[in-house]
Amino acid sequence: MNSHYKPLYTIKAILRTVIGLAFVVASTFHFTAAETQLKIIPPFLPFRRAALYITGIFELLGGYGMLFPRYRRWASQGLAALLVAIVPANIYHAYMYFKHSKPSKERYYHYCRMPLQVVLILLTLWSTNQDVPSKS
Repeated sequence: MNSHYKPLYTIKAILRTVIGLAFVVASTFHFTAAETQLKIIPPFLPFRRAALYITGIFELLGGYGMLFPRYRRWASQGLAALLVAIVPANIYHAYMYFKHSKPSKERYYHYCRMPLQVVLILLTLWSTNQDVPSKS
């Protein structure tokens, strides 16, 4: 490996590990705090509990996949798709907060969540891209 790419490789390796472990930990809440998590899912969606468990399984698989080179690319693409798929739940969660809550510091969480989710999608995909120098 070219020494020019080593720091970038190290950053990506750390980022993949952090993202992978974060998704593994987050996935557990789909099963251990299901009632709380269900409040985030819009009530008009069918099969809410099944969707909660399925997304938890995908988070768990994607998180572990980020830790193993053989599955990294698939895991990052799957997690990115999952992050896009849960946008409606995040919008609903923010809407319900602003509709029923008094202004508090928690509002900053809702202001930041969507932009940070875009950043997380990009970092997840970037961390699994291979940096290969061009041959030109």
